[in-house]
Amino acid sequence: MPVGVDEAGKGPVLGSMFAAAVHLADPAELPDGIADSKRLSPDRRRELAATLRNDDRIAVGVAEITPAQIDDPGSDMNSLAVAAHAEAIEGAVAGLERTDTASGAIAGLCDACDTDADRFARRVADSCSLEPLEIDARHGADDDSPIVGAASIIAKVERDAHVAALADEYGRIGSGYPGDSTTREFLAEYVDDHGDLPPFARESWSTCETILAAAEQTGLEQF
Repeated sequence: MPVGVDEAGKGPVLGSMFAAAVHLADPAELPDGIADSKRLSPDRRRELAATLRNDDRIAVGVAEITPAQIDDPGSDMNSLAVAAHAEAIEGAVAGLERTDTASGAIAGLCDACDTDADRFARRVADSCSLEPLEIDARHGADDDSPIVGAASIIAKVERDAHVAALADEYGRIGSGYPGDSTTREFLAEYVDDHGDLPPFARESWSTCETILAAAEQTGLEQF
């Protein structure tokens, strides 16, 4: 039972992180054009994600890690990525079990979110309630493995839809990444207008801390 797993949104200062798992008995039957989501245009990603989800042979599981979870001082991004990968795998396989098509050992391949890929694989396996379970993890698996590439597309489309929904409510927020000037401008203007960060900001990120400190300094200088 091959399952590919990947995440999107680990590094942004705004919004949630998503992990996705994709199962297909024969990965050779994946649609043409599957690749690491970063190599595809947004339109092509959405098109492929719809194709994957509409194929009855393919099972998909998605997990969301919210900014509140990310800001929790009792956790860290590697642990949250582990939990998200495990939840996504369980979601995909649970769907298979409900249709009585799941059989045999579950063999999953993750795009490693830890510098130590073997450690990441062990932690994901330990976090899953499924058995028998065989989890591997590799750096660059989203580029090397089509089924992990398929998972990267699902995860990225989920993340993009999430950011688009936030933009519909709050206006131009950019990509949500710290290096995006639009994102930094949005945060600075929001803090200026409201005196605090937006509810979907990762408050523990240094970008947010810097913007809050700058706003506080500006306020002091006005006295």
